[in-house]
Amino acid sequence: MPRKMAAGPDINPAIANWTGPFGLPDFAAIVDRDFEAAFAVALPAHLAEIDAIANNPEQATFENTIVALELAGELHSRASDIFWNLTGAHTNDTLQALETKLSPELSRHSSAIAMNAVLFARIDALYQKTASLGLNSEAGRVLELTWKSFVRSGAKLSEADQTRLAAINERLASLGTAFSQNVLADERDYALVLETAEDLAGLPDSLVSAMGAAAEERGHKGKYAVTLSRSIIEPFLTFSTRRDLRETAFKAWVARGEGTGERDNRPLVAEMVKLRAEKAALLGYDSYAHFKLDNTMAKTPETVRSLLETMWEKACGRAAEETAELSGLIAAAGLNHDVAPWDWRHYSEKARAARYDFNEAEIKPYLQLEKMIEAAFDTAEKLFGVTIREHKDVSAYHPDVRVFEVLDAEGKRLAIFLGDYFARPSKRSGAWMSGFQEQHKLSMDIEFGGQTPIVVNVMNFAKAPAGELVLITMSDARTLFHEFGHALHGMLSDVTYPSVSGTSVSRDFVELPSQLYEHWLTVPDVLQRFAVHHQTGEAMPEALLEKMRAAEKFNKGFANVEFTSSALVDMAFHTLSPEQAATVDPVKFQAEILAELDMPAEIVMRHATLHFSHVFAGDGYSAGYYSYMWSGVLDSDAFKAFEEAGDAFDVATSAKLRRYIYSSGGSMDPEEAYIAFRGKLPSPDALLEKEGLA
Repeated sequence: MPRKMAAGPDINPAIANWTGPFGLPDFAAIVDRDFEAAFAVALPAHLAEIDAIANNPEQATFENTIVALELAGELHSRASDIFWNLTGAHTNDTLQALETKLSPELSRHSSAIAMNAVLFARIDALYQKTASLGLNSEAGRVLELTWKSFVRSGAKLSEADQTRLAAINERLASLGTAFSQNVLADERDYALVLETAEDLAGLPDSLVSAMGAAAEERGHKGKYAVTLSRSIIEPFLTFSTRRDLRETAFKAWVARGEGTGERDNRPLVAEMVKLRAEKAALLGYDSYAHFKLDNTMAKTPETVRSLLETMWEKACGRAAEETAELSGLIAAAGLNHDVAPWDWRHYSEKARAARYDFNEAEIKPYLQLEKMIEAAFDTAEKLFGVTIREHKDVSAYHPDVRVFEVLDAEGKRLAIFLGDYFARPSKRSGAWMSGFQEQHKLSMDIEFGGQTPIVVNVMNFAKAPAGELVLITMSDARTLFHEFGHALHGMLSDVTYPSVSGTSVSRDFVELPSQLYEHWLTVPDVLQRFAVHHQTGEAMPEALLEKMRAAEKFNKGFANVEFTSSALVDMAFHTLSPEQAATVDPVKFQAEILAELDMPAEIVMRHATLHFSHVFAGDGYSAGYYSYMWSGVLDSDAFKAFEEAGDAFDVATSAKLRRYIYSSGGSMDPEEAYIAFRGKLPSPDALLEKEGLA
């Protein structure tokens, strides 16, 4: 059912009323300049709704206060859902200029709501008598989370402190936007253009084709471009025999965010760290990490550090062994240089080939993007009984975006899924799941039993030349399964209230559904049916499968040093006191932390501070990058439930997985949800075993 509401004369009705197929927005009817007018109307309209709730003369009830809050701001929500998806996946100068203008305005808007004393008084009155309200468990949790959200947003502060907190939030919003745009600009503008056969030495044909397509897209037809998209830069660093070109490309890759003038992220990070520390102090916390972790499973920085330091010790020990092996390969080739960061992928691939008689180039012909998409869908169908159908006649916000309808076991529409798979200059790097609307049951859409979720996966795979099949790496295939796991978390949501829908869970629980889903990529039945040669159609030979499985725990020292160093630096920044943060030099501080850790010289952080978008392009994973590892403990243990059942698609286990992990959203405490599925909480040993570091 289309999302419809009354639209004023100053608003493009296509933003207010989603009349496209399957309830999608009519993207073709929206132009960039429409958003400014829409927000100009939506924000005051939302505040008027908030004032009506706050000043309701009737005594506060769950319905007239909490449910009313859940439904308020519909126009704001619709404009935001379209706008922010576009700024990440298909932006331009007009949208970026508006993003810069809107970020502080939206922060002020949020502060005005969170610090509305009359509104909070109603919420607080309800919260104090929760036990007598007769609420079911989900409604009770919504009330609790709403109250905590207001308190964490400054509802209990003095007026002066609220004013300061609002100013901090506003400035942080602007800084995060600038940080993100700087990184995108560096990624968009860089290309190492190659021309000769010597420049392409060692590269597989599929990568050469992708680099040719990237060069043509950038106006260099007939040449080849190394871009900073992981789907190009990582295989280039792996296979190129030109050490000088590997060094050039690698240094550009790790230097994102280090531009001069307005593109320099150093002062932005310094100010963000300072303001975050001040914000935490205003709210009564020892540090920003204490503030962020207060409502997570980990609870405290000390717990996080314990996990990270355990992994760090194991990972560094393994990385030292790996370094010695790579040094031996370099010496055996008659070369006398040390292992540099731009050498690691190249020589580790040689080491893997020598040890397991296996290399990435050997497996890539069996990993067609289209077949891997089918594999992810088929896995969902087997686990959860859904059916996924593509509708090629339906357009989205870019010609490359594909539209799918997700049906439940009875054939009823469950969700709409958009797949945006290819890199382009208008898209920020990385891979993510987002949504245009969340599932909830407060909607009066009788046909579908509530509001149908519209979920999008955005990735950055290298596009093949016209007419050629897209081949991806095993890492890319894992990314695809990972993001579709997030998508399923949104699409299988089955809750009443919007605020606890889908991925609205604690940061260190949200990666469980995605990381767990990766396990099914390497289930033998999945690989045998979908990992088929792009020319012959033959399944991946069993011998190759065995070599791939044998090599699964190879190079884990490197991978875990890359990740854990990033998580430890993130935590170090965000455990600074206001006094310590006031004069921090981000680059110097990062270097000091890495020196204290005795960071291996051959490896760099997976995300250096100045392009650490998870942490500084907004507040999403600040003091929270560890959560991938925390969820790794959970997902390693969770998949064991299927192994213990003797079937990767065991019906009873799948049903529990859907109910407690993929469908419950934030309606349950995450520990309670996990225990309901698994019967117990896991220990870190499960992750160490998975990573081969036990």
